[in-house]
Amino acid sequence: MIKKLKLQFFAFPRSFRILTASTFIDRLGGALIFPFLSLYVAQKFNVGMTEIGLIFGLWSISSLVGSMVGGALADKFGRKVIIIFGLVSSAVTGILMGLVTDLSTFYFLALVAGIFSDIGHPARQAMVADLLEGEQRAEGFGVLRVVANLAMVIGPAIGGVLAGVSYLLLFIIDACASSITALIVLWAISETKPADIEGAKSESVLKIIGGYREVVKDKIFIAFIFAMVIVISVYTQMYSTLPVFLNRVHNVPAQGFGYMMSMNAAMVVLFQLWITKQIKIFPPMLLMVLASALYGIGFILYGFVNTYAMFFIGMAIITIGEMVHIPVAQSLAAFFAPANMRGRYMAVFGLGWAIPNSVAPFLAGLVMDNYDPYYVWYFAGVLAVVAVICFGFLQHKVGDRVAAYILTDKKEQ
Repeated sequence: MIKKLKLQFFAFPRSFRILTASTFIDRLGGALIFPFLSLYVAQKFNVGMTEIGLIFGLWSISSLVGSMVGGALADKFGRKVIIIFGLVSSAVTGILMGLVTDLSTFYFLALVAGIFSDIGHPARQAMVADLLEGEQRAEGFGVLRVVANLAMVIGPAIGGVLAGVSYLLLFIIDACASSITALIVLWAISETKPADIEGAKSESVLKIIGGYREVVKDKIFIAFIFAMVIVISVYTQMYSTLPVFLNRVHNVPAQGFGYMMSMNAAMVVLFQLWITKQIKIFPPMLLMVLASALYGIGFILYGFVNTYAMFFIGMAIITIGEMVHIPVAQSLAAFFAPANMRGRYMAVFGLGWAIPNSVAPFLAGLVMDNYDPYYVWYFAGVLAVVAVICFGFLQHKVGDRVAAYILTDKKEQ
């Protein structure tokens, strides 16, 4: 199996393999500090969860702004320069966050860091779309998911040890990882942005940003994003509502939920590439239908079971849905995007995550605090059914065209 995975990995272009290795370095640095960031803030500034929640809220909002700006700039100036800018800026703001002693300054830095942490994300996704074509795109995004999850398997364990020595050390190592990644991208990866059409007038930065109006006019793509918002509203409960529910209702400790998340990450590392390879022959929109159905089954299960073993089974079903959903969704976003607007399309694709991540946990919290907490999982099942219907509709509208593109590497521009 390892030999097959190795052959599969080396079938990708050299630039993609380098991008994957550098992404692992960057994600590993982030995995050292991010799981302990709330604890760091609570201990250093002696604040409660309200202040910590405000900091993460500011981070989320500013990262959305950074993503939208970064997507436009990637289409104007190229993928490479924006990725490098984001990495270096993130390294600098990270170090400053580890040094400041004033809470108000930390709020400001969280706002700035949120912008820079995501400003290069659409450029990175656009670079993958530039480098890979057709069915290989979904496989490539699957590889990046494996890398990110491998970092999450390794990083927190190392970070937990280092945090006992110094939190500042975590910020420094994360900054070093981002800087090393920036150097690798600078020296080893060529620009992938498609060449401008000969004779075409260069667009200003403001016009490039204004180009988001063209993205909004793409009704099928916006319908796809709407469906994404629904399905992610279900999926995001895994990281927000589920651990609190299991603790309050079933007395599952944090360590117990940690084991479930470790299983989730391990499944992705072990099976993501194999699953992506097996499902590539099926229409992508139908795969989104399947993933939504698996989310519905996995989450609604928590509304009916009460044993630790069944909680693991629910998580396993959700993880299978995740391994189908995420690489295919990223590949679909790349399909919809014209070559000269990939950065902006990928940024809008990010809205499909940002909107539910900002709203869904809050709404689920209202349900848990004011009604029967089991209702959260019943509502999740209903939303999953709505997502199935939405992706089924999109399959009817564009399914054959998407499948033909994925299989032939051809797309009408």
